[in-house]
This record gives sequence, C-alpha cells and structure tokens, in this order.
Amino acid sequence: MNGARTARTVAVTGLGLVTPAGVGVEETWQRVCSGRPTAADDPELAGSPVGFSCRVGKFDPREHTGGTQPWRYDRFTQFALAAAREAVDDAALDPDTWDGARVAVVLGSAAGGVATYEKQHHKLLTTGHRAVSPLTLPAFLPNMAAGRLAIDLGVHGPVLQTGTACASGATALVTAAMLLDSDACDIAVAGGSDAMATPLCATAFARAGALSRGKGGPAGACRPFDAARDGFVLAEGAGVLVLERLADATARHASVRSLLAGHGSSTDAHHPVAPRPDGRCLRDATEQALDRAGAGHADVDHVNAHGTGTPLNDSTEAAVLRELYAPDGPTVTSTKGVTGHMMGAAGAVEAALTVLTVQRQTVPPTANFDRADAGTSGLDIVRPAAREHPVELALSNSCGFGGHNVVLAFARAPTARGA
Repeated sequence: MNGARTARTVAVTGLGLVTPAGVGVEETWQRVCSGRPTAADDPELAGSPVGFSCRVGKFDPREHTGGTQPWRYDRFTQFALAAAREAVDDAALDPDTWDGARVAVVLGSAAGGVATYEKQHHKLLTTGHRAVSPLTLPAFLPNMAAGRLAIDLGVHGPVLQTGTACASGATALVTAAMLLDSDACDIAVAGGSDAMATPLCATAFARAGALSRGKGGPAGACRPFDAARDGFVLAEGAGVLVLERLADATARHASVRSLLAGHGSSTDAHHPVAPRPDGRCLRDATEQALDRAGAGHADVDHVNAHGTGTPLNDSTEAAVLRELYAPDGPTVTSTKGVTGHMMGAAGAVEAALTVLTVQRQTVPPTANFDRADAGTSGLDIVRPAAREHPVELALSNSCGFGGHNVVLAFARAPTARGA
C-alpha cells in the first residue's frame, strides 16, 4: 500500500454507537465479538407477518440526549443524538469552544421518523385531524436528525441528510470526507440512524420477501452467507464517526483511531431492489476505494461485508469477493448476524466496527454461519469466535435498494490508539 499521506488524509478521531448489541461503543463491540445474536420476539410487531426484530435495549433517551424533551423527537433522532454525543466526547472535542462554522453534520437515514409517521397517520384516520401532533413534521422528516444534531452541538457549517437506502450511513461518511477535502469544514460529525422496526416497515419487507421467517427461532434467523439463509432481520440503531483531516487532528494532538483512506460509490442501474447479478458495480466501487487509498487487492486484510442474509445479496457479494481476492483472500465477516440490519444506520455502524477491527487487530465472527453453499464457498468467513488477525487495511461494504453501492477503506493509523 502506498504509504504517502497528504494534508487531505481523513482521520477518524471519534466513535459513537447505539445498537441492538449495546448502547455505547464498548458494549456494542463486546457483544459483536461474542457472536451472540440479538434478535428476539418483538411485542410491537405482534400481528405482523414476522414478529421478531433486533431492538435497542435499555435505552433511556432522557439520559442519552441531555434531557432536552426527548418526547419531541422520533426514536431515530434520539439514537443519533446519543451516538453523536459519544463520538464527539470520544474525539475530545468541546462544542462549547469549537468554531461551529467550521463543523459539518452529515447523517444518513433510509426512512427518517417513520414510527412517528405511522402513529400520527393512525390518529388521523381513527380520531381525526385534531388528534395529530403539531410536532409531527419536525419529528418524522428525514433531515430532522441532522438538524437536531446541529442545534445540540452548535454547528453552523454544512448540515446534510443522505438517503441511499441501506447505504445511507456509508454515503454520509463519503460526503463528509468530500466536505473535508474541499475545505468546506474542518470537523465532520457523520453517520447514520434509523428506527424502522415498525409494523408498516416489517409488513412491507415481509411482503417483499426480504425478511427471514426464523424457522429455528429469532436468534438463528439472520444467517449471513449461510446455505440456509432466507432473509434479514429488521433492526434499529445509529452510528456516528468524527472525521478530521489528519494534519488537523495531529496538530491538536488528537488520538486517531484509524484513517478513512479511500471510498468508492456506484449504482447498479439494474433493478429497484435486487443487486446486479454480475456484481460489476460493487466491484467498481471497491476499485475506486482501493485506488483512492493507493492500495491493491493484495493489501486488503479484511472485509466487513454487507452480508444481509438474503439469498441474492450474499451470493452476489461473495462472487465479487472471490473474483477480487481468491484464492488467498482477506478475512470476511458480517456483523448483521448479531445486530440485524439497521437499514440506513448499517453502513455507519459497520464502518465503526471496521475501524475497531483495524485498531484492535481483531475480527468479529459471523454469527449463525454454519455451512457455505456453492454461491458463498471459498471465502475466509470468520467463525465461530472472534479472531486476532493482522489488519492494516480493511473495507466496509454497503449496498441499498435502488442499486446503491458504497465501499469504505480504513487503514491503520500511523500511531494507532490502543484498545
């Protein structure tokens, strides 16, 4: 890998996570590395075609959002606020003293405050217009989490929302890196948040044939790359990263977790929900990310795969991985076996987990992967436990309905922060 660093190299200086695996980075990391799935029966989905999900547990919005009237916010905004606060604190930044005009917020979401929308629409139909909350729009509009973060953190620079379905969080990180590169900001608070474990979303995904039916019970339902996979498990959560130019982070003596060394984006232009069968555009996004990182195929030590557990996605992604790296390819994992699919938050959460993999030289396992089929064989899929493994460069893949592909390349920092 080309070791040259420029003033535009992007450093990851802070992480924040709210996931079904835990509230906070450490709790999430430990659960993901344990390989214990979080899927469980969900009372809120009772009567839906699939009645289980991966929920964020033990989350008190008053504690994690500063007590600023959290009932005004949809759950996806509450998650985003909590994750962002943790990330900014982890980066040792103080919103009371930074120049807010030089800070950006970029947050991805696939659906925004869809739970608010469903509840208020139900009130409109059953009770009438006077029952609809005047806070409905500020709660459910997709940009409002980013807007709330700006208010909470005192940000006056670019504040954007990205929407590329399940790649939204990864697209937010790409956008943030571009803002840093263009000198539109000095600090970017970026990631994704979604809370789509709702009756409407669960029913719609089930009707589309995308959800696992969990024949062996919820815990074994999400089976990335496994021969018995039959769909993903709906989840919720948020992931936020603080990005800075490496030169700026070094100047303020910040601890750098890893480098966002490259990124690539492409679109299949093939089908609204199915991946392009030949995987060409996912491969193109990978090549873009490696080119920006000054790296080649042989430099990739690990891939955090999109790995949803659906038959089409996993076989297509596996074929691309085999083509690019076989026969002695990188370690591969899908953390969705533990967390479920957090939709627009997935790309950001998995980016954070990839940063931790690089930083701690440990690859989490792929829960519920027992047996490969012809479409997924030939990959070094880590199981049944986390594996200590040298990782200098790792990729995080994200794909979304609409044909979106995003690949992020994370490299070990020159002086990596310890565990």
